[in-house]
Amino acid sequence: MSVGIFDSGLGGLTVWDAVTRRMPDLAVTYYGDNAHAPYGVRTPDDIHDLTRAAVHAMWDGGCDLVVLACNTASAAALRRMQEAGVPRGKRVLGVFVPLIEALTERDWGDNSPPRQVAVSQVALFATPATVASRAFQRELAFRAIGVDVEAQACGGVVDAIEDGDMILAEALVQSHVDALHRKMPDPQAAILGCTHYPLVQDAFQRALGPGVTVLSQADIVADSLADYLSRRPEMADGGTSRMLTTGDPDRVSSRATQFLRRPLTFTAA
Repeated sequence: MSVGIFDSGLGGLTVWDAVTRRMPDLAVTYYGDNAHAPYGVRTPDDIHDLTRAAVHAMWDGGCDLVVLACNTASAAALRRMQEAGVPRGKRVLGVFVPLIEALTERDWGDNSPPRQVAVSQVALFATPATVASRAFQRELAFRAIGVDVEAQACGGVVDAIEDGDMILAEALVQSHVDALHRKMPDPQAAILGCTHYPLVQDAFQRALGPGVTVLSQADIVADSLADYLSRRPEMADGGTSRMLTTGDPDRVSSRATQFLRRPLTFTAA
């Protein structure tokens, strides 16, 4: 069985890339719901229903463990799916918790009470749906106290990245950072709460300045997944790697190849 990585579009490829570099022998199925992207402007119920359908398709296809490499899906769907019950032997994980653990310097699975941490002013950059969900703040409150989070909905950035227009994407990043600074002039750390954003991480860092620690998800999630699988090796026992899409495979393959600057071939989900 392979480990599944799900995203509404191409952004999860940043996580896929980090995971496959971190664990080159791991069989990984990437599933992009490109036919319905982007998720960040959809309603919570719509996001939940689309995510649930994709994850169940991945489970049925042999992925016992699925990582939602999409903050919007993690925010709007993960908790509802887990509360509804996950089939025996299956797992679905999100990308918020590893990032929060890195921010708060807590080990995986540390369920001790929330405590004071080193940072008190944190900027969150994410899609409108992720910001509206307040899922990041909810998960952070389980682990830390005294942290002020200012969220900035970054409309247009995902679309620009998916279209390959990095000049527009970087201009939008500057605009959104300017808007954040009007609400929180001196953040100590910034969370890039979208798996597309590692591709413009340098633009965020330039706009925020060298004194701000910018936390991006791809490598953090890859390290967390490696730790998880070291304790549950049966979740990644054999299988073959695949790249699947609900969109047009030729078009998605071309855009994905441009996105990661390495040849990628998708087939129909």
